[in-house]
Amino acid sequence: AYHLRLAGHEVHVRDAGPMAGGMMRFGIPAYRLPRGILDAEIRRIEEMGVTFEFNAKVDNVEDVVGQWDAVFLAVGAHIGRRAYIPAGESAKIMDAVSVLQDVETGGKPLLGRRVVVYGGGNTAVDMARTAKRLGAEEAVIVYRRTRDRMPAHDSEVREAEEEGIMMRWLSTVKHADGGTLTIEKMELDDQGFPQPTGEYEELGADSLIMALGQEADLGLIEKARDIHIEDGVVQVNSQMMTGIAGVFAGGDMVPSERTVTVAIGHGKKAS
Repeated sequence: AYHLRLAGHEVHVRDAGPMAGGMMRFGIPAYRLPRGILDAEIRRIEEMGVTFEFNAKVDNVEDVVGQWDAVFLAVGAHIGRRAYIPAGESAKIMDAVSVLQDVETGGKPLLGRRVVVYGGGNTAVDMARTAKRLGAEEAVIVYRRTRDRMPAHDSEVREAEEEGIMMRWLSTVKHADGGTLTIEKMELDDQGFPQPTGEYEELGADSLIMALGQEADLGLIEKARDIHIEDGVVQVNSQMMTGIAGVFAGGDMVPSERTVTVAIGHGKKAS
């Protein structure tokens, strides 16, 4: 929106959510992105003449194409990936994206004293550090590869360790029941892929939080002709344009590194 407004165009931002900020607000904890700074940036963009419309979901992008000279799609990856883990009735298994959204809207999820986060990305680290801030005495990240293969930023991992977050490398969660998780030890093969060893151990946990990655909701383009989706992301050309002339896409929904700075760069490039 910022770059389009600089180009002198009338800009209208439509969001299915109740407030501006999207994944920056609901996916990034406030300790990493202070809400005062985020709100000030949004106000600055609004004061430039950009119009925001909230609680307005677009079901099919083709319905709005004719209303504007250009459309830029920037749907964040806010759907947590699922993984089946056998669990007993008393097991408490939660999704990291949902927990972080709950915290942002004022909720206080009951995670317990010992929290295990399963995953190796920035969301997993954010969740573990948030669990500590919510009062958990122990927060453990379980990841199936080694630290050097962890997709989370090294600085985030280092800060998490400084805050007392524990890491369990080369481990996968095989079963959850009550206050105990069954963990299988892994080893990397010659190609660097984790392989099961058949060695198991138990890990105490009041709750297990899944943070195995996120996907973008592409429902608004699934019925659109000439927009190609491959491996859950939208294919765009070198100008960030989709197969429909004048319809661009960026951020988490296109093949790229999923960071705020990269997404903003996509907006600049398309503009």
